[in-house]
Parts: sequence; structure tokens; C-alpha cells
Amino acid sequence: MPGRVAHHPAYAGTKKLPGAHGRRDQAKTKVVKMLLSVLQANASVMDVEANLRTIDDAAHRAAQAGAGLLLTPELFPVGYAPLRLHAELDPATLPGIRERLADIARRHNIGLVYSLPAVAGDGNAWHITATLLDAEGNEVLNYAKVHLFGPEEHKAFVGAQEPPAVVDFNGIRTSMLICYDVEFPEAVRAAATRGAELLLVPTALSAGFNNVPQVLIRARALESQLNVAYANHSGHEDVYSFLGGSVVAGPDGSLLAAAGDFPTLLFAEVGTETVKAARNEVPYLRERRPELYKKWDQRA
Repeated sequence: MPGRVAHHPAYAGTKKLPGAHGRRDQAKTKVVKMLLSVLQANASVMDVEANLRTIDDAAHRAAQAGAGLLLTPELFPVGYAPLRLHAELDPATLPGIRERLADIARRHNIGLVYSLPAVAGDGNAWHITATLLDAEGNEVLNYAKVHLFGPEEHKAFVGAQEPPAVVDFNGIRTSMLICYDVEFPEAVRAAATRGAELLLVPTALSAGFNNVPQVLIRARALESQLNVAYANHSGHEDVYSFLGGSVVAGPDGSLLAAAGDFPTLLFAEVGTETVKAARNEVPYLRERRPELYKKWDQRA
């Protein structure tokens, strides 16, 4: 199997794994593995205290289980309700929320991905963003959502234009997208061609879109040959009903972890070895013909 999978709390009772630390086998190849945790939970809209308590508790449990990283859902610290956030959230409070999230990462010695609104460059509009913190609470990667979904997101936010960047996180080349972004193969491929081996996706997927986590996420992982972790809300928030269904998919399209409808903490081991194996077996990325595709687009 490409990775070990478990649901908390059963996993928490096992021996602590080496997490993000690389291992060197006897044949010179460096194999890097990390235990990844994915939070699926129900946020309370505009109740930052309650939502941060949920993240703090998940970070504690994930760290105790040996995870090197905790991925949380889209806009979880403030709850997902675009129009309410636009009307009620004071952007002056955001730096304080970010600092408290950094403190959670530091206290539990775990990497953390969170998603919050951020003021756009002109100061008059907001992006939906995701931030990756290391275990010392330092920001190592930021991303702003490019593809907004539905009329409420389009009223409350503006889509960004920058491609997903890639950083080395605990020895694994890591990138981020947000929710609807991952449904576009071009966005995932942009991360993969920049070297990503792990793609982290906070999401807020409504009930009724079961094929996204069950089919599409696995297809994205397979076609770009990287690990994809997808963290969704569960239950009801404001006027929204969420699917749950968070997943982690491997670079061969295999399912490494999957959630049902209810709050849970998923675990899956991800790493570089399975990515290299998939890309060597079927060289999708090496055998792309982007110049030809441009010509096809020009003829369309």
C-alpha cells in the first residue's frame, strides 16, 4: 500500500511515527515520508473563539499521533458564509487571528494550513486565501483563490491571478489550491509542473457534489501524479449544508484516507517515493506538448 491510513482516535494510540523526517535506505535513495492529518469539522460563522478551539484541539490530537501537518477547511476560522463575512467581519481583526493560529502551530509543534479572507491589493476587495505555517508558526507559503464559485463568492470576493507556488515542506515539494480551483485540471497541472509532490486543498463543498471527492480529486491526483489532500466542512453553517467527504488521494489515484458525513480527523502517510514511482511508470508530465496545445487553443 502507498501509505498508512487511520481515523482518530484509533491512530492516536499507536507508536509515534517519524513524521516529516527523511529516511535514507541502503541503496542511496532518499525517501521522505510525512504523516498528514486532515480536519473535517463544523465551523460556527463569526464565532472565531469556537473555531480556533476546534483547530487547537485537532492540532493537539494530530501532533500526539505523530503528524507533521494539519490541513483545515476553507475559511474555517471565521466560518463559511461569504456575504455575512463581507458585511460583518472587520479586516482589522485578521492579523490577530493569524497570530493565534501561528501560536497553535508553535505550541503543538505541527505544520498548519488555514484559510482566511485577506484584503486584496487595491484595499477595496477581499481574496479567499490559504496559508501554510511551519511547526514554529512561520508563514512559508500563501495562496489566493483564483476560481470563485457561485454568486455569493463573486459578490463578496475577487478572484486572484497568481499561480500556485511550491515550497519544500519537511522534504516534500508542497503547493496549495482552494476548493473550486482543484476542479480545474489546469490549476493542478500548474502546481505539478512547478514540482509539487503534495497539493493541499482547503474546501467548502456543499452536499450533493459527491463526485468531487469520490471521483474528481482522485483523477486530479492521478493525472498530475501527486498526493492531494482535500479538507471539507461538515454539517450546517449559516444557510449552507456541507458534504463532508474529505479525502487524501495518492499519485496513482489510490484512496489513502476518506471521511464520511461527520466531524473527524483523518490521517494518511504521504511522501516522495510514490510520486517518483508514478511519474517514472507513466511519464505524463515529461511527455506533455504544451506548445502544441497552445496551437490547438489558437485554432479553437
